[in-house]
Amino acid sequence: MHSSTTRRAAAVVAGALALALAVPTAAAVAGTTATTGATSGTIDRAAAALAGGGVSTLADLRRPDVRPDALPTGGLSVTGETAPIHDPALIIDDDGTWRVYSTGLVNRENGGTIQMWSSHDEGVTWANDGTVWDEIPAWIDERFAGPDGQGTLPDNLWAPEVYEHDGTYYLYYSASRFGTNTSVTALATNTTLDPEDPDFEWVDQGPVISSPNEIAGGKTFNAIDAGIVEGEDGTPYMAIGSYWYGIFLVELEWPSGTLADGALQNATHLVDRMMAGNPVEAPYIAEHDGWYYMYVSFDACCQGLDSTYKVAVGRSRDVTGPYLDADGRDMVDGGGTIILQSHGSVVGPGGQSVSDGVVAFHYYDASNAAAPGFPTLGLQRLAWEDGWPVVDQTAAAPTVTAAPDDLTVRANRRASFEVEVSGTPVPVVTWEVSADGGTTWTTASARATRAADGTATWTIKHARRDQDGLQVRAVVANAHGTVRTDAATLDVTRPDHGHAR
Repeated sequence: MHSSTTRRAAAVVAGALALALAVPTAAAVAGTTATTGATSGTIDRAAAALAGGGVSTLADLRRPDVRPDALPTGGLSVTGETAPIHDPALIIDDDGTWRVYSTGLVNRENGGTIQMWSSHDEGVTWANDGTVWDEIPAWIDERFAGPDGQGTLPDNLWAPEVYEHDGTYYLYYSASRFGTNTSVTALATNTTLDPEDPDFEWVDQGPVISSPNEIAGGKTFNAIDAGIVEGEDGTPYMAIGSYWYGIFLVELEWPSGTLADGALQNATHLVDRMMAGNPVEAPYIAEHDGWYYMYVSFDACCQGLDSTYKVAVGRSRDVTGPYLDADGRDMVDGGGTIILQSHGSVVGPGGQSVSDGVVAFHYYDASNAAAPGFPTLGLQRLAWEDGWPVVDQTAAAPTVTAAPDDLTVRANRRASFEVEVSGTPVPVVTWEVSADGGTTWTTASARATRAADGTATWTIKHARRDQDGLQVRAVVANAHGTVRTDAATLDVTRPDHGHAR
């Protein structure tokens, strides 16, 4: 018996339990409202102090024209609601919205179905958009209950993959009985990814591939962790597998998105670790510059800070392989070039997907003091050297090199606070304000800034007299830590014409 499913479940259990512990810390770092010692009155006063001050909002700053290739390569720091995220499937929509679909919460919390997340500022600030469905489809429970109705039911749905073809979005998701390869990967379809669209509805299409089952001439596999790719001629394929004999490629057909005739018998064996347990899973194939690159996760997932997960890659001129690593070793014979592994506070990165040159993965956060090992979203924009993807694993905790200064302005004038920072990956900066002398702090704006040039600025376009005494501080964060600056104070004097607004 292989235990990859048990480990995966255990990690999401830990993440769900840790959520209640981590909320105060996570919220304080996030781009959503964060308070310390707050009452509704002090929050209202802080909100009133900001109202009408010209503070930018997230909606004002959406920039759908910015594509991932305009971003710096290397780690992309994130903020907002970025946990618990496991097995993220990243897709960047045509309107510039970044979306992630991830494994559901265990014990059927929130229904246990696939979670949805979105960012409207190039992957900086993330928000949870709920779940695909309110409950796990009834056919899954019937399937796992078995003829006697006594079978163990899945706690949650796993490892989503989202793929667009000819105006239809295909969502593949998995369900499994823990610790076994009694598994199924199923399909749902939609015409839009926007939950606000009146046509938004994930329509379940039922099972696509299941195990235990024979594949590729009598081998065994685990039917989870689907990754979808099209060949040069447009033929769709699914990479699938976890442990057992490893990773296989099976042919699909459009528009159904289901298995082509003879897909299991004619499957291609792509990856085998050639070691006890065969610890490989989460295949994802993406084309770049005439090559197909297969990304997989090696070793042990889902053990929190003891996880040894890492991302390996091989490439092929043909979508069906063979996939060779940078040393020329075939991945079906134990090959695979490691490109991403534990570094700094990023522990056990894996469960990856790739969209427009950005790799999304989960990792276990060693910098979260409230809940060490919390499963968290990671992003990296790939660089390329000699035809191979490169991930920057430089780890430097965020540092404030120049804190914001106290500021005196006349009423109705612009007030700008600036912070200078360093760290790798480039930190994200959010701003907090206090209207009660530092007792209560609340996030100043939904807009976070990835401080690519080492500076970040927060501006009140027209300072008002009732903002006199407002305290301002910056929150500087990357995957390896979080720091806050000392508070700077805003002094608003009377305007030149002698009366306040």
